[in-house]
Formats: sequence, C-alpha cells, structure tokens
Amino acid sequence: MPAPRSAPRPLRDIAVVAFAQTDHRRTSDELSEVEMLMPVLHQVLAQTGLRTSDIGFTCSGSTDYLAGRAFSFTMALDGVGAWPPISESHVEMDGAWALYEAWTKLLTGDADTALVYAYGKSSPGSVRDVLTRQLDPYYVAPLWPDSVALAALQAQALIDAGDTDESALAAVATRSRAAATDNSHAQLRGSVPHGEYAVRPLRTGDCPPIGDGAAAVILAAGERARELCERPAWIRGIDHRIEAHGLGVRDLTDSPSARLAAERAGAFERPVDTAELHAPFSSQEVVLRKALRLGDGVDVNPSGGALAAHPIMAAGLIRIGEAAARIGRGDSDRALAHATSGPCLQQNLVAVLEGDPR
Repeated sequence: MPAPRSAPRPLRDIAVVAFAQTDHRRTSDELSEVEMLMPVLHQVLAQTGLRTSDIGFTCSGSTDYLAGRAFSFTMALDGVGAWPPISESHVEMDGAWALYEAWTKLLTGDADTALVYAYGKSSPGSVRDVLTRQLDPYYVAPLWPDSVALAALQAQALIDAGDTDESALAAVATRSRAAATDNSHAQLRGSVPHGEYAVRPLRTGDCPPIGDGAAAVILAAGERARELCERPAWIRGIDHRIEAHGLGVRDLTDSPSARLAAERAGAFERPVDTAELHAPFSSQEVVLRKALRLGDGVDVNPSGGALAAHPIMAAGLIRIGEAAARIGRGDSDRALAHATSGPCLQQNLVAVLEGDPR
C-alpha cells in the first residue's frame, strides 16, 4: 500500500473554541426555527464572552426542503442579529460544510472569528420522502426509493460481502445508545429495543431517530483562539469529497471519498484517539471504520453519534463540535470528525482536530 500523502499545512492556525447544541427532541411544534436556535447562539457566545458584533463572519447550514419554503434561512438571521449589517453566508447543506466555508474565510485573513450554526426540524413532514430529492432526477428519483430503503440496500451489500451481519449491526446500535447515556442532549439514551424490521436487513434500532435540533460553534484564528478558550481544538486538516451520483456505478461496501478526504485532511499521518462519525445507519459505521482505518483502540462516537440524535442539517456539525468539546475537556488529544450527506455516504467531509500538548 502506498504511503499516504501529507496534508498541506493551513496558512493560519484555526480552532474550534466553543460549541453548543439543543436538547434534541422528537418534535418541537411549539417552537419556530428561530426560537429553537436562539438559546444555542446565546450559549455559544457566552462561552467565549463575545457579542454578535465581535464576530467577523457568520455562516449557516439548513435546507428549505424541511421548512417547506424558499429562503427559509433568512428568518433564522433574526436570531443572530443582522443589523447593523454583518458578513454572512449560507450553505444548503449540513452545518459541517458551513464550517468548511467559515474555515476558508478565516484562512484568507478577512476575519479572525466566525460563528457557524445549523438547524433542522424534521418532525413536521416525512423525512424519508424529503430525502429522495437528493437522488439522481432522471434514473433514481422517479422510482421513489426512500433513504431507509437505500441504506438497507447498502447493508445487504455489506452482509453479502461478509463484512458484517445483523447481530454485528445490532451491537453497533447498542453501543451507540449506551454511550449516549452520558449525553444529556441525546434524543435516545440507554437501552433501546432493536425493534421490528424497518427495511430488511435494517431494524428500527439500526436507523436514526427523527427529531429537531440545532447546533453552533465558534472558530477563531491564531492567538485569538487561545484568548477565547483554555484549550482550543485546532483544525489541523479538513477536506470533503463526493462519490458518483449514480448508485449503480458505486461499490456500496466501500467509501473511497471518505478515505480520500481523510488522507487529504492528514488523518493517516498519526493515529487518532477519538472519532465522531456521522453514520445515520449502523451499517454505515461499518463502511466508515474500514475506509477511515479506525482500529479497536479508537473511541468511536462516545457521544452516541447519529443513532442517538440526528437533527438533519446539524448532525454533521455536531460531530465536529463533540470532537472539539472532548479536546477542550482534555478527554482527547487528536480526534477525527466526519460528516456526510446524500444516499449511502455519497458526500463525505473529514476534519482532524488536535489540542495543544499537555
């Protein structure tokens, strides 16, 4: 196997210095997106002592398909405070990709701090139907395969290849929910019955819960990060890649894009001690562990991961935030965070975070 290429060193040192999230719930009918988001924004700013006017750049991640109206993200700006005018951007994507844009902005030197937030209310509609809008519009979308059916197709491919079986998938789900016992924000914690088949071979316990939630992080560059946080989580590398859109031309038992993103982010240069994987289905953790070369010594999803809480558009950002929080607490020194979007791990983002030597 050829030696992995070294990731290029970023032009500036940039770190996650604060992270906050909601208590994720099955439904939040009594709250608007703004009302759900505002406490999280207040919490993340309070951790650093910053005010909105101190933030150099703001970037958000959400989707109009969940809200059911165009340009829905503009309403969320009411929770941020867009007057006097701020430097702001938005991605129709998980907040992990908003973080990537903010990281790029800070690299240019145009700002020293950035606020990144993401939110999603999945409860009002059918998530399985909404996510079909991500599919190839000519050959796949007209067939209306939903997200769970496609994940089951991937799971069956893994079983047929001998990479896993139903009992191993159940063990992934059990471990994730057990880990979430110590996570007060998780939607599902502790022992959860594995349940009936959702789509064979996946049972309900192999699938993510439907729920509402939001998250936010603050990034800072250089010495500004050390001023705002006792132990910043430095982003040593970050990269994202995408698989072919056509499911029929992909090997669903592997994720070359996740592997390449990890390589370019520098994940293979030295071992990591923690990995927060955005694996909404238990079978996808099997794929990611292999692609990202995660051995038994790596603590995978100590927060419980996406099987414990999966607010769409925020779950990937939460993986980065959870990894950063462990570094900040001293529970980790070098962590990998992963986010995904699209069917069967179509798009993958990998970030490598490190704390200062102790």
